[in-house]
Amino acid sequence: MAHTALTPVFVGLRTGLHVLFVVLAGLVIVRALVVPSSSTIAIVAVAVVLIATYFVGAALARGAGARGRAAGLIWLTLLTVEWATLLWLSTEAAYLVFPLFFLYLHLLGGRWGAVAILLSTAAAIVALGLHGGWTVGGVVGPLVGAGVALLIGLGYQALAREAAEREALMRELLDTRDQLAVTEHESGVLAERARLAREIHDTLAQGLSSIQLLLHAAERAAPDGPGVDHIRLARETAATGLADARRFIRELAPPDLDDQGLGGALRRL
Repeated sequence: MAHTALTPVFVGLRTGLHVLFVVLAGLVIVRALVVPSSSTIAIVAVAVVLIATYFVGAALARGAGARGRAAGLIWLTLLTVEWATLLWLSTEAAYLVFPLFFLYLHLLGGRWGAVAILLSTAAAIVALGLHGGWTVGGVVGPLVGAGVALLIGLGYQALAREAAEREALMRELLDTRDQLAVTEHESGVLAERARLAREIHDTLAQGLSSIQLLLHAAERAAPDGPGVDHIRLARETAATGLADARRFIRELAPPDLDDQGLGGALRRL
C-alpha cells in the first residue's frame, strides 16, 4: 500500500490484529498446559501450526493482483480448517474466531465475508455449548463479537476506499501539475523563439533588405561606372545574408504556424 495520511491507521489495525491473534492462540496453549489432558499435545501442536500458518500466509498474501488474491484465499481456508480442528479440541479456541472475522471481511468482501462470519459464529456457539453447556454468555458473546467485527470491518473498508480515492486524486493532481509545467516550459520556449524571430526580422533582415535596395539602386544608376562589380558583389552578399536571415526566422517560427500557416494556427486558437 502506498503511503497516505491513513497509512498509520491501517498499520495500527493490522498490527493490533496480529497481536490479538497471537494472544488468543497463546491463551489456548497456556490453558492446555495448565490444565493438562489427553489432548494437550494435540492442542499445542495445532495451535503452533495455526500461528505459523497465520504469519506465513500474512506475508505471502500481500502480493498484488490475482496471484495475491488466490494466495489469500488458500491461506484463509487453511486458517479456517486449523481453527475448526483446534475448536474441536479446546473450547478456548472459540475466541480465535474474532480475528478471523476481520480476515473474512478483508479477503472475501462484504457479502461473502458476512456469510463466513455467520457460519463461524454458529460454529463457535455450538462448540461452546457442546463443551461447556448452553449459556447466555456462550451465545451472546460470539454474536456481539460478530457484530462488532462487522462494524469495524465495514469502517475499515470505507477508510480504505477513501484512501484509494484520495491517492488517485493526488496522482491526478500531480500529473496535471507535471503537464502544466511542461506546457509552461514549451510556451516559454516558443515565446523566446518568437522574440528572437522578431528581433532578427526587425533589425538584421530589415537592415539587409535596405542595404540590398540601396546597392541595387546604385548599380542601376551607374551600370558601367567604376566599382560596379564590387557593388554587385556587395548586393549579392546582402541578398545571401537576407535569405539566411529569413531562413532563421522560419526555423524560429512555431511548428504549428510553420506547418499549417497563419490561418491554421488561428483556427486552432
